[in-house]
Amino acid sequence: MNLSIIAAIAYGMLAIIGGIIGYFQANSQVSLLSGIISGSLLVFAAYLQLQGQAWALILATCITAALVIFFALRLAKTRKFMPAGLMTIFGMLALTVMVRQLFTVG
Repeated sequence: MNLSIIAAIAYGMLAIIGGIIGYFQANSQVSLLSGIISGSLLVFAAYLQLQGQAWALILATCITAALVIFFALRLAKTRKFMPAGLMTIFGMLALTVMVRQLFTVG
């Protein structure tokens, strides 16, 4: 198991947990739905990478990049570290690992 798979699983689980927390703290169904969908897609992409599907790394990279952009814009708008700042930082770390793996493999 390479580092990009671990990064996709970790960031995916963080997105799922964050969506659940957002639902319970702010009663935000959008947070719940988007967290579960994006997190599940990242975990699924990690599973596909384990199965040898090279394109799954591209999928995980695209989802992570979209989340980083979303949370960076949210951080700029609200100026609140939680949850946007945390998700941006962890997303950039995961994205760095994934992009590095992309250039190593392909």
